[in-house]
Amino acid sequence: MRTLKLTLAYDGTNYVGWQRQLNGVSVQQLIEEAFAPLVGGTPPSVAGAGRTDAGVHALGQVASVTVDTALACAVVQRALNVRLPADIRVMDVVEAPPGFHARFRAVAKTYRYRLVTSAVLSPFDRWFVWHAPGRYEIEAMQEGAVALVGQHDFAAFQASGTMVSATVRTLHRLDVRALAGEIAIECEGDGFLRHMVRTIVGTLAEVGTGTRDAGSIPRILASGDRRTAGRTAPAAGLTLVSVAY
Repeated sequence: MRTLKLTLAYDGTNYVGWQRQLNGVSVQQLIEEAFAPLVGGTPPSVAGAGRTDAGVHALGQVASVTVDTALACAVVQRALNVRLPADIRVMDVVEAPPGFHARFRAVAKTYRYRLVTSAVLSPFDRWFVWHAPGRYEIEAMQEGAVALVGQHDFAAFQASGTMVSATVRTLHRLDVRALAGEIAIECEGDGFLRHMVRTIVGTLAEVGTGTRDAGSIPRILASGDRRTAGRTAPAAGLTLVSVAY
């Protein structure tokens, strides 16, 4: 038996997310089904580093799988890509140490969110951004972002109804940059709650438009109440950029 580490890129528009679900096709499902002919017909269990939600994309999702095959890593990569749809690509396959698990061994993840502020949206961007035209005060958004960096209880920034035992996470970096006609928000941390990045983006967007004051961010964190934070930004703007080990 061998453990393989896969690096994946995908356009999440047509999928219910990374994880297998009963209500639609997931990325995990298609990867496992593509593996089946390579390992005797039974789909193996493929673990992803991050459970990206429906409509969320990935440039550097990492997955691990333990399989009984003598095929070279390059052959596995080609064979999987032949069987996968064009919106999912295996970018790399390498041998991993025995016991490697893509999710539990990860020490940090980086997500990027694109918010387009121009009046007209390019048709080539429509599946990969949040189109929210208007004027945004970047300095205010940056001020709000500073308050979120570090170790905090992010209960107020997780999806309502989520049942997790621990909501403390550490954000190593939260950058807000103004580009031509859009705002890029990049977030690196040791882990993320469900909808956490999208709620951070929605809250900072309200700060940028003046609906919310940057000074309210510490109070939102302290409240632990999802109702005190901003809207959940649309999934389309979010991409899992990379996973660190």
